[in-house]
Amino acid sequence: MTKISDLPINLVEEILYRVPVKNMREVRLTCKEWDTLSKSRSFSKMHIDKISAVRKGESMMIVMLDYNLYLTKVVLMDNEDPIIECKGKLNKQIKISQAFYCDGLLLCVLEDDATKAIVWNPYWGQTRSIEFRYSHRPKGWDRFCYALGYEDKGSCRSYKFLRFIDQYDDASKGQFSCYEIYDFDSSLWKTLDITPQYWRILCNQLGVSLKGNTYWPASQRNTEDDYLNDHIICFDFTSESFGPLLRLPFDAGYHDYVTLSCVREEKLAVLLTHDEAGPCEFDIWITTKIEAEKVLWSKFLRVETKTGFLALVNSRGYFIDEEKKVAMGFVETLSRTFNIVGEAGYLKKLELAEGLSGNIAYGRAKACSYVESLVQIKQPAAGGKRKRQSDLEKQTI
Repeated sequence: MTKISDLPINLVEEILYRVPVKNMREVRLTCKEWDTLSKSRSFSKMHIDKISAVRKGESMMIVMLDYNLYLTKVVLMDNEDPIIECKGKLNKQIKISQAFYCDGLLLCVLEDDATKAIVWNPYWGQTRSIEFRYSHRPKGWDRFCYALGYEDKGSCRSYKFLRFIDQYDDASKGQFSCYEIYDFDSSLWKTLDITPQYWRILCNQLGVSLKGNTYWPASQRNTEDDYLNDHIICFDFTSESFGPLLRLPFDAGYHDYVTLSCVREEKLAVLLTHDEAGPCEFDIWITTKIEAEKVLWSKFLRVETKTGFLALVNSRGYFIDEEKKVAMGFVETLSRTFNIVGEAGYLKKLELAEGLSGNIAYGRAKACSYVESLVQIKQPAAGGKRKRQSDLEKQTI
């Protein structure tokens, strides 16, 4: 009887080539030969090319629901009803309260552990635990903002992790801020000399990664409307500093919601949701040019609806299909409904029930776009304790 170990290497490669990305960790744990083969540059590139060759009209995303992450595919084909398909649950035991995407990596903030975060490449099944210097969550609520980015160093990228808090107490008029960055190369935290005198990023505001840097909706500080997001601001991971406020192409009101998204990792999109009176509306702009001190926008889509938030994309994650001129995302309710909206009243509602588990009462689904990556997460200097901890997390995440 022929054993799989007796097969030619090219045939083994062809077999493993057909394994879904969510099962690659099991492949690597089967034997040393498969682990070595799956980590070879040629095989990895072939596998990534296959799973990244998304058909026209398909989008991959990671959905966070009930502290779990799910790899999900949305298919938009001409003359066919759109579908959403859950490809599988990614995490095993650890509860994840927030997840941020950058360059194929996920920065995962843990629900039950305020002392650390985990950076994770789902393709490799590789993780790195980063312990915080300050782990306190005031009143049980995580008021920190997080971002993962990188500095280009010629042929390689140096990854960094930004964590900051900017808290303002209206009652006491007191202000507290702390900005710190973790360097994967040195394995050290550093406090940044940043005092946000003229700008503000609201507590727990979600940032969007674009070409290694992170952008947030922001407002002017110490003005009458300093809680209204009518600008964006960029953190540059090379200079480890924030740039100037960049004006958005609209004036936001008190009842408006502003959210950023990334378009094919090349452009930014901004969503403005109006909910002050009359039919709810939303507008989406996409950047035509974005630099350190200048940004140009083009109107992409405007939608009016009489059904309120039930027809609007969720402010916690949405996606753009420029060719089909639609926006996709989750509704602003406690449900698993995924909506696709477009011009002339176009609306498709898709249910996320199949393939998902958990208690639906936890809250809204959140999502981020996802592209598999060959990025290797640099590990800390060799040490028994650090290595054992990393190996344990590979098994439990």
